[in-house]
Amino acid sequence: EEFLKNPYNYNRVSVKVAIDRVHYMAPPSVTHNGFLFKTGSMARPITEKKGKEEFSRRWCVLNDGNFSYYESDKNATPNGGLKMKEIVCLAVSPPETHGYDHTFELYSDAERLYLFGTDNPETMREWVKSIAKSFIPAGAEHLLLKDFERIGRLRYKDRLNREMSRLGWFCLVGSNLHIRLEEHTADETIDLQKLLELSIQPENEVLVLVERGRTLYIEGERKLDFLGWAAAIQRNAGSSGDTLSQQQLTEADIPVIVERCIHFTTQYGLTSEGIYRKSGVNSKIAALLEEFRRDARCVWLKEGEHQMDDVSNVLKRFFRGIEEGLFGLEAHSWLSATDESSRICQYRLLFSNLPRVNQATLRALVNHLYCVQRFADLNQMNLHNLAIVFGPTLFQADGKDYSAGRVIEDLIQHYVTIFDVCLHVFRKNGSGDFICTVYLEKKKETAEQHVKIPATMTAAELTFEILDRRKISVKEKDYWCCFEVNEKEEMERPLHYLEKVLPIFHSLGTDSHLLVKKHFSMEAMLVYLASKVEVSKHGMMKFREERSLLGFCSPFSTSKWPVKCLKVYHGMKKKLRPPTWYLCCDTQNEMREWFATFMSIQNGGRVWPAEWLKSRVASCSAPLDTRFGNVSLIPLRGSENEMRNSVAAFTADPLAVSLISQSQPGSANHTANHAALCSQTH
Repeated sequence: EEFLKNPYNYNRVSVKVAIDRVHYMAPPSVTHNGFLFKTGSMARPITEKKGKEEFSRRWCVLNDGNFSYYESDKNATPNGGLKMKEIVCLAVSPPETHGYDHTFELYSDAERLYLFGTDNPETMREWVKSIAKSFIPAGAEHLLLKDFERIGRLRYKDRLNREMSRLGWFCLVGSNLHIRLEEHTADETIDLQKLLELSIQPENEVLVLVERGRTLYIEGERKLDFLGWAAAIQRNAGSSGDTLSQQQLTEADIPVIVERCIHFTTQYGLTSEGIYRKSGVNSKIAALLEEFRRDARCVWLKEGEHQMDDVSNVLKRFFRGIEEGLFGLEAHSWLSATDESSRICQYRLLFSNLPRVNQATLRALVNHLYCVQRFADLNQMNLHNLAIVFGPTLFQADGKDYSAGRVIEDLIQHYVTIFDVCLHVFRKNGSGDFICTVYLEKKKETAEQHVKIPATMTAAELTFEILDRRKISVKEKDYWCCFEVNEKEEMERPLHYLEKVLPIFHSLGTDSHLLVKKHFSMEAMLVYLASKVEVSKHGMMKFREERSLLGFCSPFSTSKWPVKCLKVYHGMKKKLRPPTWYLCCDTQNEMREWFATFMSIQNGGRVWPAEWLKSRVASCSAPLDTRFGNVSLIPLRGSENEMRNSVAAFTADPLAVSLISQSQPGSANHTANHAALCSQTH
């Protein structure tokens, strides 16, 4: 108060100290009293229900920063108590967790846990509010306005000071973790259901929360307190119910289970005959669905380990069982749109009224089904067949009529209009192949190549299709590759030579394209891999996340990433902005070695198709008999007279006459030359 009245009487140092103290100063004294039921203090987390017989009735008083409890309201000497500055956490238990319907826990810095209860919800709310006000500092008082289930102080480390942990105030409300950090003036919120990774490092009691753009490393004040926070955060980061919005979500608000099943099908199942119509193995479907429900972030679908029909049925079963369905409470309005001329407009309106998560999920699913039906000539799943399968599934109907199927058919057929999306421009030719745009060396109009891409075409085949068109000869150490380029994120990824191109093309965003160019690092990568007995690497790298505000790579922490599930990109410019993490090496050589190691592990050591290229070059460069020159050859069949008649029109051409004269019957070269001619024509 003296400082605020006469601020100019203090020098700069004292001003700084005063501000710090105001930020963490305890709030004015709160007074409250009443009866509560209390168990004995504990040194371990509560793992089982406490019955009423384990509680004792106590008169409790909160006054002047002290919480005391007495045998009765007549006693003058307390049985025990806590100072508010000793409390590190206040946790509110769900109703009916213990014998008394409403209970809360207090954690002290002396590694003790105190459990209090009452049958009156209003009584508990008043006590929780009063105690929280007594130990939460003024700088974090906005957290008190939230309907929290856990509130208190934790320590964290920032990237500017890796050796010293700092104090923060945390408040858990459902799947949202609200934070007031020591050096920040505003609250921050982490959506736990959208975390990319959540892990505990038990050896040093650190909780690691990874979201797009930042990582937060949390330490407990004490082990008992840390275990309580870790269990609560892990529980709330999982699926909290059966509606779409209660699932673990991606950054785009799509349930993780939906995103991963769609991605797997796009990569490996677009050409699978009867996809989504065939049944999988019921026991495997149920087990995989349970894995997703337990913790979808930890489920990685891999070719060979998971079967296509099992994954497709997991997706269908998820949508059929979701509470309120994909179309929400207004599902009947979608089914009642019967006027063909106005249906599309009505769908657009209904879509705009869906909850945010439902919108994102429906758009992603219909986009996927739109891609599936584009391969109908291979997978036999045209619009009508997909509608028959997904109509009853998404509307959770019995399928006795086609009303649900008609809606799904309309959504797929009019996908671009209803969802107002921009697609890559591609078309199909008469044989069902896609005509896609690929660029050579640089994205510009003169470098465009419109290529027919069948479902089986690999990146290597596409690369040499482009080079052949431009009549570019491949020299011995020319490493031409196909790259996936993302202009917005300023990054690129060389496709593995066996990767199927068409699923990748369908998954590209509007800011991405495919580019064929030389891979200038490939030779050095192959030399490095040839020198390795085992493909492994270790070493120091600089590590950070995009727009990181909270996190850093702690010297005491570790993270594990399954290499086969990673997509590894190169930054194209100095301004690097990968989607999640980027790793910086001190030298180009070091970066090449890391990239080579990733590629080798991901592809079983097959990094470059050396043998395939040799056979291709040999077949393309087989020399013609020099006596033929470069004239167009025609097939010669039948008897000698028939062959002579077939070329009678060309007898005036000296080249043609010369050609015939080289293959006179009875000569030693007759059979061989005839075979060569037929082979070239075929």
